[in-house]
Amino acid sequence: MSIIQVVDSNFESEVIKSNKIVLVDFGAPWCGPCRMIAPVINEVAHEYENLIKVVKVNTDLSPSVAAEYGIRSIPTLMFFKNGIKLDTVIGAVPRSTLVNTLNRHL
Repeated sequence: MSIIQVVDSNFESEVIKSNKIVLVDFGAPWCGPCRMIAPVINEVAHEYENLIKVVKVNTDLSPSVAAEYGIRSIPTLMFFKNGIKLDTVIGAVPRSTLVNTLNRHL
């Protein structure tokens, strides 16, 4: 189970056109809280690999997507389904918060 790195050019094909729920992790390598939540996201990606798709967007490398979705602080986690943003979680949240948010949409 690998988390896909997504950039401006493939965001639509990987996220908007996906037929699964997509968890998009907006962050950057220099961001401390992003590094703190990374193991949690990896766990969730592994546990829910048959149900969801997990992608990472480096906001430094993908400014258009970050601007389009109004990313003002990172990490920001967004859930998409059928091209529609379902939910947003901001910050290095505990695993339970992430899982509870995800379960609402499964």
